[in-house]
Amino acid sequence: MSLGENIAAVRARINEAARRAGRDPAEITLVAATKVQTSQTIREAIAAGITVCGENRVQEMSAHLEDDAYAGARLHFIGHLQTNKVRQVVGRVDLLESVSSEKLLRAVDAQAGRLELVQDILLEVNIGGEESKSGITPQEVPELVKTCQELAHVRLRGLMAIPPAAAEPGENRKFFAEMYQLYVDIRDNLADNGTVIDCLSMGMSGDFEDAIAEGATLVRVGTALFGPRPPLHRGGTV
Repeated sequence: MSLGENIAAVRARINEAARRAGRDPAEITLVAATKVQTSQTIREAIAAGITVCGENRVQEMSAHLEDDAYAGARLHFIGHLQTNKVRQVVGRVDLLESVSSEKLLRAVDAQAGRLELVQDILLEVNIGGEESKSGITPQEVPELVKTCQELAHVRLRGLMAIPPAAAEPGENRKFFAEMYQLYVDIRDNLADNGTVIDCLSMGMSGDFEDAIAEGATLVRVGTALFGPRPPLHRGGTV
């Protein structure tokens, strides 16, 4: 199948998953995970209807920005971000989905302050408690939400998670359900302070339909759109 056909097929699956869940398909945004894709492929995806691109690696993102590859689409950063690379991301993306610690949150706020802007962010939650993954624990969410409220140059938009790899179909629904409850809790608690909590980013190529069933508003899809990722070059970007 062509890239355009893959995009159409994924959108059809999103629409059907939303209808099965009694949701409006317009509530769900497809984020094309463009990790290791070329600038030309990104342009082709946008021409075929992709409206949001998600990048994992700072160096790749910077190269694509120099190529103006994202023209016509919004840009999210969805990968692990080190504090020493905050300056390369803040102010260059529409949404930073992977704020995974208080230290990183404060670094993002400081850089946004230097640029005299407000950076939209999501807090990344390590919902499966995996040592190999970054993110705050569910128990840490309320305190970090309070910290977000105290900072002038970040705007909390919601939560993001990457649950453990599922061995069986549907295995991750419990994690998605836990994430939705966290999302609802912070949205309800922040209803009066002007913060717009409207993003719950969860679900990838293998499980985005389950994520939609449990309330996802953003799904990050790569392989189902672009096929298996090619190997990184030696000394590939991080």
